[in-house]
Amino acid sequence: MIIWINGAFGAGKTSAARDLVELIPNSTLFDPEVIGRGLRHLLPQKHLDEVSDFQDLTIWRRLVVDAAAALLHEVGGVLVVPMTLLRQEYRDEIFGGLAARRIAVRHVLLTPAETILRARIAGLPAPEWAYDHIEPYRAALAGWLTRDAHPVDTSALTPYETAERIAEAVRSSDLGLCDIVQTPEPTSETLASGVLLFDERDRVLLVDPTYKPGWEFPGGIVESGEAPAVAGVREVAEETGIRLDRLPSLLLIDWEEAQPPGYGGMRLLFDGGRLDSAATERVLLPGPELRDCRFVTEQEAASLLPPVRYERLRWALRARRQGRPLYLEAGVPVG
Repeated sequence: MIIWINGAFGAGKTSAARDLVELIPNSTLFDPEVIGRGLRHLLPQKHLDEVSDFQDLTIWRRLVVDAAAALLHEVGGVLVVPMTLLRQEYRDEIFGGLAARRIAVRHVLLTPAETILRARIAGLPAPEWAYDHIEPYRAALAGWLTRDAHPVDTSALTPYETAERIAEAVRSSDLGLCDIVQTPEPTSETLASGVLLFDERDRVLLVDPTYKPGWEFPGGIVESGEAPAVAGVREVAEETGIRLDRLPSLLLIDWEEAQPPGYGGMRLLFDGGRLDSAATERVLLPGPELRDCRFVTEQEAASLLPPVRYERLRWALRARRQGRPLYLEAGVPVG
């Protein structure tokens, strides 16, 4: 299990975490800042100059998940992780990666009053840098953060008292497990089915999963013994609440080459047809699986989808216009 202690810079996360490992048996402190400092020595300076925060590096988010999983495998017990996470998509990516490894996360948020927070920041070595993060923290607090984490007001608490509050919340089950989809990490090539759904303006539906970065089509991995078209219908219903009354027709088959740490495999796209306005208004977002969804034009999709998925969409739309399916290998039509 992981206890993730979130909060603004100056909230007292690290101090509370150090005391918390003394209160929770068989617990270990894991500070992801160590990974950020290590990357400064590993990555080319030109690469580092492209981001203002190491959290914006995909490799940092991936290494946090991998290191936490490896550390838990090595020492067992509980990991206490003091780390600010203000961007929901980063929280979803990291917590989703941990969930994929069957690692439970309990998310706690330290919430001192802003006046106290500013006073604490004033005593930090680089206060201006920390002040810059107050506004993003305030925005996250007004949005997703308080809905996701168990708040602990530390305005009048010492670090040890804060740790005691967290430990008590864990013991009493007030600090519940994060509700996020668990998608097991593949161990070999996979077969996946996606379904393209269109509105009355012929825009295509894209979804933003919580468990991986980037926008995607409704769909997912085909289960053992399951027909690909049936899998597509099932995934559409699970993700969006839309229940298709027929099996969708095939638009595209694309062989995706392995890109470590991924395994690749066969990717199928089906035509789920055009939804009427009443159906599009009934699109649901069932809690932990999706963060957002929207109907977009092909041009708009280019700015949302990763390049490999956009190429797949581009060829699938051509196949739809031509009325015949296409076969691709690594995004390039064959034959």
